[in-house]
Amino acid sequence: MEVPIGTVLVANRGEIARRVVRSCRALGVAAVAVHSDADAGAAHVREADAAVRLPGEAAADTYLRADLLVAAARAAGADAVHPGYGFLSESADFARAVEVAGLTWIGPPPRAVAAMGSKTRAKELMAAAGVPVLAAPDPAAVTAADLPLLVKAAAGGGGRGMRVVRDLAALPAELAAARAEATAAFGDGEVFVEPYAEGARHVEVQLLADAHGTVWVLGERDCSLQRRHQKVIEETPAPGLPPEVRTALHEAAARAAASIGYRGAGTAEFLVAADGRPYFLEMNTRLQVEHPVTECVTGLDLVAWQIRIAEGAALPPDPPAPRGHAVEARLCAEDPARGWQPQPGALHLLDIPGVDAEFTVPPGREAGLRLDSGVTGGERISVHYDPMLAKVVAWAPTRAEAVRRLAYALERARLHGPVTNRDLLVRALRHPAFAAARLDTGFLDRYAADLGLAPAVPGSPSPADAASSPVDAASSAGPGRVAALAAALADAARRTTAPGAPVPATLGGWRNVPSQPQVKRYRAEPDGETYEVRYRLERDGALAAEGFAGVRLVEAGADRVVLEVAGVRRAYEVADYPDRTFVDWPGGSAAFTVLPRFPAPEREAAPGSLRAPMPGTVVRTAGLAPGDRVTAGRPLLWLEAMKMEHVIAAPVAGTLLELTAEVGRQVERGAVLAVVKEDVAASDGAGEERAGEEHTGDEREGKEP
Repeated sequence: MEVPIGTVLVANRGEIARRVVRSCRALGVAAVAVHSDADAGAAHVREADAAVRLPGEAAADTYLRADLLVAAARAAGADAVHPGYGFLSESADFARAVEVAGLTWIGPPPRAVAAMGSKTRAKELMAAAGVPVLAAPDPAAVTAADLPLLVKAAAGGGGRGMRVVRDLAALPAELAAARAEATAAFGDGEVFVEPYAEGARHVEVQLLADAHGTVWVLGERDCSLQRRHQKVIEETPAPGLPPEVRTALHEAAARAAASIGYRGAGTAEFLVAADGRPYFLEMNTRLQVEHPVTECVTGLDLVAWQIRIAEGAALPPDPPAPRGHAVEARLCAEDPARGWQPQPGALHLLDIPGVDAEFTVPPGREAGLRLDSGVTGGERISVHYDPMLAKVVAWAPTRAEAVRRLAYALERARLHGPVTNRDLLVRALRHPAFAAARLDTGFLDRYAADLGLAPAVPGSPSPADAASSPVDAASSAGPGRVAALAAALADAARRTTAPGAPVPATLGGWRNVPSQPQVKRYRAEPDGETYEVRYRLERDGALAAEGFAGVRLVEAGADRVVLEVAGVRRAYEVADYPDRTFVDWPGGSAAFTVLPRFPAPEREAAPGSLRAPMPGTVVRTAGLAPGDRVTAGRPLLWLEAMKMEHVIAAPVAGTLLELTAEVGRQVERGAVLAVVKEDVAASDGAGEERAGEEHTGDEREGKEP
C-alpha cells in the first residue's frame, strides 16, 4: 500500500539539498531545509519551504547530529527524511532513529545500510553472493611479493585513511597513520589492506530497487579520473568497456542488491583491473554525487523515484533504454597546482554559459548542458565544508560531442572568487589520452605536467596556456599582461565616466601628458606574477603602452575593453570587486590583486616560520616539542580545512624552535604554526619563511573516491 509523503526534511546542505528541494517541488511535496550558522544565507535555505537552524558551524555540531535532525523534522511537521549523500546518509543508526520517530526514511532499509557500512563485512557478504572481490591479506603475513598494497579504512571513505604502500618497511607506520586518521574522521579505527591494482579503472553501476522485488540496473559510470582517491570527472556509459565486462558488472551489481534486500537508489562500485577482470569495492547505500549523468542518459529523476519508492510505489518491469553519452566535471574551490589546496572565501560570480537546465535533465531528446550548483554569486565558500562549487554536465549523442561541449562551457565560465580547478578540468577533457578513453585511476598523476600540476618556472605559461592562447604566438605580450592592460583601461574608464553616463566608445576624450604615463600594478592570482602596466593615450586617441607591441585599443568601458592584438580583435570583460579584479575573454581568464604603486615593506617573519596556508583547525600534532630535531619532510601537525587534511611538514632538516599550534585550535590564513631552524644557512634563501605542506583527501560528506 502506498503512503503519500507530504513534507520532506532534507538532512543535508549545498548542492544535494538544492537538488532534493527541486524534485520535491516537482512532485508537489513540501521541503524543509536545515542549516548551520555558516549556512544561514545559503541557497538551499532560501529555496526550501521552511528551514530549521542547527546551532553551530562545524559539521560535527550540526549536520552530523542525528538527534538535532530528527527534532528538526518533528518541529517542522515533516513526515519523511531525505539524507542526500554524505553526512549521515549511510548511517544505519540515523536511519533507525528516523523510523523510530515515526518518520519515513527515504533510503534503503537500515539493515541494508548496516550490511554495507563496513567494507570488510561487505566484501564477505558479496563473496558469499558470488560477486568477485579482491582478497584482503593479513597485514602481518604480507611479503614484498604482495606489493604494492592499499591501506583502507573499513568505515567511511572519500580517501580518508587510504594509503598506497610500495615499501614493506613502511607498512606498519602507514597502518598506524591510517588508523589514527580513520578514528578522527569516522570514529572507527578499523583498517585493512588489499592489493593495489596498477592501471585499474574505477567503474560503478547505478541501481534502483523497489520493495516489490524489481531491481533496475541503470548502466555504469566510469569514475577513473581521481585526485587523492576522490573523483574529478565521471561519465556514462563507461567508454571502451568490452561488452562481456559490462555485462559481468551489471549482473554482479544486481546480485549484490538482491543479496541484501536492497531498496531505493544505490551504487555498486568496482575496480576493473588492467586485464579486464572486475572486483567489488563497496556499495554506496545512497545517491551518488555523479547521479546526474545517469539521469541525463535515462531521462529519469532518481530523487523523485527515491521518494516514490519510499511511499511504496513499484517500478515498471524494465528501465528506460539509455540515450547518448553524458560527462560530469566537479568544479571545486581548490588549487591543483598547490597540492589541491582548498580555497575558501567570497564567491562573487558563478556563470556557466549555455546552461539548458539546473538540477534536472535538459529539455529535448538528445543533448544539453546541466548545472547542479551548491552556491550562487554573493555567497562565501566556508572553510567548514567540502570545496565543491558545482557539477557541470554535458549530454550529447556521442562522447566526443559531450566532452567538447563540457570543455567549451568550462573554459568560458566566469568564476569570480577563490581559485578553482577549472583549468585542470579543461586540460584533462582535452587531453589526447582522455579523448582516446585511455583511462585509469593514475591518469592525473601520469599526465601531471600536461595538466598544469607540475611546478612551473615563475612567469612562464603552462603547457596548456602556450597551446591554447593565440595571444602568446601573436604578440610580445602574453595573455596575462594583455589582461592586466585591459584591467587598467577599464579602471581608467570607470574613473573618468560619470555614473549613469553612456560608456565612451574610446578614451579619446581623456588626455595625459606624454611624459607622465598612467601606471597600474597588478599581482596575478594565484601564481603571484606581478605586472606593471605603463600606458598613455595620444592626442588622436591611440594607445601607447610600454611592452605591448602590436596592441591597439578599439573600445574601453568600465566593464568591457576591446583590444586588437596583432590584427585579431578580442573583447575583455572586466569585473572589479573590493578584493580582486577579474578579466575574462573567449578562451581565458585572469584574476588580479591591485597593488599600490609604491609597495610598502612587508612585515618580517621569524626565519623558518611555517604559516597556515588557509584557515583551518589543528586536528593533531606529531608529539614533538621545542628543541627536538626534525628531518626535512617530517610531519609536525595536521590542519583540517574544507574536509581535507593538510600535513604541515618541516621544510628543512633542523631544530624545532617553536610549536604554537594546539589540537582543536582554529587558525587563520598566515598564522605562524611552527618555527624550524635549519642546520646550515644557505645563501639561496634558506631560513626564509616556508610552508611545507601536503594534502590528503577527505570528503567527509560522502564516500566519493
